[in-house]
Order: sequence, then structure tokens, then C-alpha cells
Amino acid sequence: MDPRDETPFESLDAAGAWFDRWVREAALPLWWERGADRERGGYYEALSIAGEPRPGPRRARVQGRQTYVFATAGAMGWDGPWREAAWHGMDFFLERYLRPDGLFRTLVGLDGEPLDDTPMLYDQAFALLGTATLHRVDPERMDLRQIALGVLNGLDAMRNRAGGFVENIAYPYQANAHMHLLEGALAWAENDGGVWDAMADEIVEMALRVFIDPKGGFLREFFDAVWRLVDGDDGRLVEPGHQFEWAWLLEKWGRLRGREDALAAARGLYDAGRRGIDPGRQVVMNELWDDFSVREATARLWPQTEHLKAELLFGDEAGKIAAAEVLRRYLQTPAAGAWRDKLRPDGTFVDEPAPATSFYHILCACTELFRATGR
Repeated sequence: MDPRDETPFESLDAAGAWFDRWVREAALPLWWERGADRERGGYYEALSIAGEPRPGPRRARVQGRQTYVFATAGAMGWDGPWREAAWHGMDFFLERYLRPDGLFRTLVGLDGEPLDDTPMLYDQAFALLGTATLHRVDPERMDLRQIALGVLNGLDAMRNRAGGFVENIAYPYQANAHMHLLEGALAWAENDGGVWDAMADEIVEMALRVFIDPKGGFLREFFDAVWRLVDGDDGRLVEPGHQFEWAWLLEKWGRLRGREDALAAARGLYDAGRRGIDPGRQVVMNELWDDFSVREATARLWPQTEHLKAELLFGDEAGKIAAAEVLRRYLQTPAAGAWRDKLRPDGTFVDEPAPATSFYHILCACTELFRATGR
């Protein structure tokens, strides 16, 4: 396939066909053949846009996300070595990142030795997503339930007295880490329900009560220890991509629980996210102020994927096709299957490697597109 093809999509089905070819024929083969480290194990952090590995220290989230990618490839019926690729990531993840308390450290070096033993909420979330997805498609080799339950038990040490969890970064009381924990809990709930349903319910109730602004209906990001909005510029941050990402998750949970308030909140977040679309470039910008003026006009790849997911739920046909067109622009690289990450305000892309972590975002959007188009 030619990723440089710019022929406009005539229909959503045409968009689905293009992305289906890109995933199966370009991206999955490239990231398995070039993105997997056969010598040291696991997955590289990035490839150049020409498809060459960029070795360096590796975050836990890369291994969790790439495991999710190749396990999802198996669920999609990819005819490549999805099982080998998924376990290549999972085996390295369990061997090099798992701590005695059941949580996962955040960073190891090229030699596989720990560089940062800190357990990040963000990384635990992708441990849950990766294990849930792989367990669903290949449950025979190892019972990954015990790994996931170890994470769940370990998270008790990261709880906040006022509710929710504390992230181990400069912004410890934040919405984003909870969003990814919700995603991981929902993924395990599809397998087992029970404690995972309870975890998902707890996080959604917190989102409805705390994270979503009660007057404006949009998502806030940073809070203090008792979940009051922080003062200053940090409290005024609005990320359009997160509006779309939460909208998709709340819609999913709302349908499962029959909760009209969650469905209404999801629609409100979608509307808020659309206010972050640059009318000139037609891309979702990184950041707004809470009056919806532009705070940071660079447009990363991942908000475009979340926009497409939300459009597929809430938008009309034209909006869905337009979102697919925008995402394709980021995938038009010298090596078919790589991507650009940042679009400047002047409409040019930053010359930099393709981060492995983006594949999870892209594939999430693609699977929703494939579902919408019957693929």
C-alpha cells in the first residue's frame, strides 16, 4: 500500500478499507519486524519515520501498550505472528518490570536493569489493559488474572484518603491517570466482572462528581489532595483530546450500566472537545484555556485518534470522514506503518521519531472504525 495516497475518502467505508490495509499490511509488520528488540527483549520506545529503531531506556507503558496492540491484532484475525509478538512484550514486561508488591516499575535501561523503580498509576493502567487483552485472546499459556489482581491489590497503597488514587509525579491528583485505570478496569471487566466492575464504577462516579466541571460540562485536569481544582494556570488547563477520550469511555460505561447521566456527560465532553479543533488545519489542538481560547496550538497525533473515536459515536457522516482524513495525514511517512507525532501551528510536522506508545491510540481508533464499517 502507499501511505502517501491523499485521494479523499468518498465514504466512511472507504476510510475503513484504507486503515484496514494500513494496519494489517504496514503498521503491524513494521512494528514487529523493526520495533521488537530481538536481542534484549521487549519493544523499542520509537522508530524513525524511515522505520529504523531508536534504542534507549524503556518505559513500562510501552510494553503494556505494544502487548495490547498485538493481542488486538489477534482478535482482528491478523495473519501475522500476533501471538509471538504479544508474548514478546508480555514476557519482557513480567520479567523486567514486575515488583514484589505486584505493581510495575516505570523504567528499565537497555541492559534490562531498573532505572526507576517508581510505580506510576499510568503504568499500572497499561499493565491492566495489556494483560486483559492478551488473556482474552490467548488464555492457555498463563493465567494473567493473578498478575492483574496483584496490580489491583498493590494499588491500595496508592489510594488517596479523599478518594481516588495518587499518581507519583509532580501532579499527583489528576484526572488522566484515573481515565486509563478506568480503561484497564473495563477491559478486565469484559473477562471477569466482579471487582473490575466495582473499580470501573468507582472511577466513573468520581469523574462525574469531581473531574467534570459542574457548570461547563468539560473535563478538568489537576486537583489538590481533597479534589478541589488547583489554582492558577494549571487549574485552567483544558485538553480537547482528553474530552474525547473520556467521552468514549463514559459512553461505553453508560451503555453497560444504563446510566443516562453518564451518557449525557459523554455527549457534553464530545461537544467540549470539538471546540479545540483548529478551523484552519482541521486538527485537534493540544491545549485550551477554560474559556476555550487557545493555550497551545500544536496538534499531537493522539488527540486525532480520540477525536475519530468520539466522532464515530456522536458525529455525522461528514464529521467521521473528516476525522479519518486528518488522522491519515499523520500516517503519511517514508516508511509505511510509521507516523508523525506533532503538527506545528504553521502546518508542518516536527521531524522526530515515531513514538511506539502512539500505536495503542491509533489501533483503538481503527478498531472502532472497523466496527462502524463492518470489518
